[in-house]
Amino acid sequence: MFNLNFIIMAKQKGILKMKGSMGDLSFFKTKDGYMVREKAGVDGKRIAEDPAFQRTRENNAEFGRATKAGKILRVALRPYYLNNADRRMIARLTSAMMRVIKADVVSSRGERNVIDGEAELLTGFDFNIRGKLSTTLFAPYSVAIDRAEGELKVSIEPFVPMSMIAAPSGGTHFKIVSVAAAVDFEAGQYEVTHKETAILPLGTVATEAISQVNMVTHENGHPLFLMMSVIRRLTGRCIR
Repeated sequence: MFNLNFIIMAKQKGILKMKGSMGDLSFFKTKDGYMVREKAGVDGKRIAEDPAFQRTRENNAEFGRATKAGKILRVALRPYYLNNADRRMIARLTSAMMRVIKADVVSSRGERNVIDGEAELLTGFDFNIRGKLSTTLFAPYSVAIDRAEGELKVSIEPFVPMSMIAAPSGGTHFKIVSVAAAVDFEAGQYEVTHKETAILPLGTVATEAISQVNMVTHENGHPLFLMMSVIRRLTGRCIR
């Protein structure tokens, strides 16, 4: 049996732009302008108790778990993407966490979680969709995670920055930063370490080989994450 709740949405027109509620209508502002929609007609108590909404409760539980996991990971890595994430990063990360949770084939539906899911599905996630690593750094690099030793490593062979880094107009320097994190999603705790190069010129002289090894506690079996970024410098400010 399927239970469908339709939400009617329309764009507000006219001189007055409203925010708030009026009867069964909710008025709000989005990036696309001022919108209005009809309130959902099913109350929370029925969703919480009615057997017909069992699937809804399962979906809500897993969505809440994905939201919480995404927040823990964001907080752990926040110093390294602060002021450089795109405005939809949180929603994109929550969606990615949902894919991780849905890959859990051990737990029952509604009980699926990040620990028993496939955290590897987060591979390639960009905190700034407009500044992807794949369209910023063109030099070949490799990453390796040695769980037995708690070692997370980034290696980049020598490269010419002017040719291998997409620099903004006026860019003069850059540095490579790698961040390792061991995250306990159940306890909401994490361990983070990072390494970074010196500030290097965006010129035609090849760099030396870059090797960054980050160590984290590995005995606890928590998921390990490795993040890498290129920070490009203009006069007085940075662009990641």
